[in-house]
Amino acid sequence: MPARIRTAVFPVAGLGTRFLPATKTVPKEMLPIIDRPLIQYAVDEAIEAGCETLVFVTNRYKHAVADYFDKAYELEQKLESAGKLEQLELIRNVLPKGVRAVFVTQTEALGLGHAVLCAKPVIGNEPFAVMLPDDLIWNRGPGALKQMADAAEASGASMIAVQDVPREKTASYGIVATEDFANRQGRISAIVEKPQPADAPTTLAVVGRYVLSPRIFDFLERTDPGAGGEIQLTDAIASLLAEEPVNAFRFQGTRFDCGTHLGLIEATIRYALDHEKLSEAAQGLMQDALKEMGVTELE
Repeated sequence: MPARIRTAVFPVAGLGTRFLPATKTVPKEMLPIIDRPLIQYAVDEAIEAGCETLVFVTNRYKHAVADYFDKAYELEQKLESAGKLEQLELIRNVLPKGVRAVFVTQTEALGLGHAVLCAKPVIGNEPFAVMLPDDLIWNRGPGALKQMADAAEASGASMIAVQDVPREKTASYGIVATEDFANRQGRISAIVEKPQPADAPTTLAVVGRYVLSPRIFDFLERTDPGAGGEIQLTDAIASLLAEEPVNAFRFQGTRFDCGTHLGLIEATIRYALDHEKLSEAAQGLMQDALKEMGVTELE
């Protein structure tokens, strides 16, 4: 798989039930971190990695993501008439020129593997990325996907993003076993979906970034539904690594699980503290809030 990825797939068909009632009308991918929705951070990361086609796998009821990336003619006209050119550029540049958005409907909620398979007609026979917007990865240097895309192009292997997790949390992740690591990557020898701590081969957990060979589609089409009747991407990867190299990749950066309340809060705090205009004020507000709660010194 020596080619550079040009396409990224964003599975965004989920219902986001953890964040009800907010997600009754607002998809979880549209929840904001400061002034941008989660999906925008993932899209920017994909574009930085060289992706020119963005495939959003959604359901028939969710229109907000498509609306966000569409033109807003009336709003643009009002901003232009009011001379608010800075805000106008912000909404015009959610997607830069040369980057296209494609929307594919997942007719049934049959799992992540099925969502990826829905994108096959757009991708064709070339390597591609899969990005889960819930996993927000913060880094002052190159984004996680660019790191992975560079490594995949150099090695010819598929890449799966991993991070170490506490053993007691392995049942919440896909877990990989690998050969020796070098230059942040190691060849995967086994991958298991959500093993109990006693059964987990390691504590290396898969997180929401993948660079995959198009051969994965052949295995997805042959993968039987597993727990809950879902087609697991992990099962197809297990079949792929028997034929092609699939590497675990330890990215540089901090991952926030924005599919949870605490992860969304943590990401908001980190991005506020790193924000050019908001950092100083955010620090003051946090210190004042802690003092009001009786916390005078942080360990």
